[in-house]
Amino acid sequence: MASAAEQMAANLSLANFAKATELKKRLWFTLGALIVFRALSFVPLPGIDPRALASLFDTTKGGVLDFFNTFSGGSLSRMSLIALGVMPYITASIVVQLATSLSPTLAAIKKEGESGRKKLNQYTRYGTVLLTAIQGYFIAVGLESWGADQGMSAVIEPGIIFRISVVISLIGGTMFLMWLGEQITSRGIGNGVSLIIMAGIVSQLPHALASIFEGGRTGSLSPLIIIGVIVLAFGLIVGICFMERAQRRVLIQYPKRQTQRGMMQADKSHLPLKINTANVIPPIFASSLLLMPLTIAQFAGQRAENDGMFSDVLISITTALQHGSPVYMALYAAGIIFFCFFYTAVVFNPEETAENLKKHGGFIPGIRPGKNTENYLDYVLTRITVLGAAYLTVICLVPEFLISKAGLPFYLGGTSLLIVVNVTIDTVTQIQSHLLAHQYGDLIKKAKLKGGVRR
Repeated sequence: MASAAEQMAANLSLANFAKATELKKRLWFTLGALIVFRALSFVPLPGIDPRALASLFDTTKGGVLDFFNTFSGGSLSRMSLIALGVMPYITASIVVQLATSLSPTLAAIKKEGESGRKKLNQYTRYGTVLLTAIQGYFIAVGLESWGADQGMSAVIEPGIIFRISVVISLIGGTMFLMWLGEQITSRGIGNGVSLIIMAGIVSQLPHALASIFEGGRTGSLSPLIIIGVIVLAFGLIVGICFMERAQRRVLIQYPKRQTQRGMMQADKSHLPLKINTANVIPPIFASSLLLMPLTIAQFAGQRAENDGMFSDVLISITTALQHGSPVYMALYAAGIIFFCFFYTAVVFNPEETAENLKKHGGFIPGIRPGKNTENYLDYVLTRITVLGAAYLTVICLVPEFLISKAGLPFYLGGTSLLIVVNVTIDTVTQIQSHLLAHQYGDLIKKAKLKGGVRR
């Protein structure tokens, strides 16, 4: 006989969705917030000439700006208020988490619970403002000199007023996106920041596919290459879905307990350890760390070229770290692997898990409670994290390597697909959880009504 939970899960249908009023409100709020995000991507910075900017941006296609433009949902090519997206917030989060692991003071704040979390979030906001101001200044300086050798400029009136207005506007746009992501998390469905990144990537998908098919129509791309890209994308989606659901289930056994019939029964359960515990965090963190210096070097290099200062150094940095280059691939792989182990260590604490099992009388068969359990969990987690890091590295690097070698105008590679598929899976899981909770609420109401009738 199927359990009540299994029967309820099987009954998740459109009829149940129609009755879930709270879920529909959350979905509408999420959709509205994402529409606001997309609308802001079309609001330009003050003092920008859109036509000149579009012409200049066409000359940098295939570079780091085009890759960064994919993650910003096209906001960078239009130099909108949210041109930097949520990348400064993500970078600040990385710095705060690293500092928490290295600084005893911040580690103590983290252990304070909700108040400590609020303090760390405030530090992250301060870091976001600082990083946005730095990147915004370099963007403003670079825009002033961009295209000077071609006799055109994307800035109508260069000067200190323009730079200040750009910095203030970018800070306002990035902070609004950060706030919007927090609102989606609390009042909508899923992780707000991840949904914003996914919305930006998905918005570029029609343009990327159109460029591929246009290449096939004009003859610049062979039909075999186009079919290969489609097959590769489909295979990546299937592989990501399989690996994201893969887990190592550690058997947990509890002492024998006496039941109502007087029989002794031992309870068993499993501790699920995902192969990819870090989820999409490592590629996002590694991308943001690489894109920040590349963006600064790209715009600062244009200024230095006109002034004759540091030109060779900045050009060398930009060339070496160009998207698809060996140095970029190596640093990207190293960043993914590092953040896989780092974020897994932050999310899952073997010592705390072993202590909780010991308090509740649980143990792993054949392993002594306490320190031995901690060492065993750490050993298992390290081994599966190696597989998870290898999986993320292959998913993110192999497609981009093949695409860069084939010269395809397609920038939604493995990293973008990984983010889109993961966020989609998490969002569907959240929706199913809300539907299941709604059904439980209905059962409780029915049980109370029946109990009232019997009285």
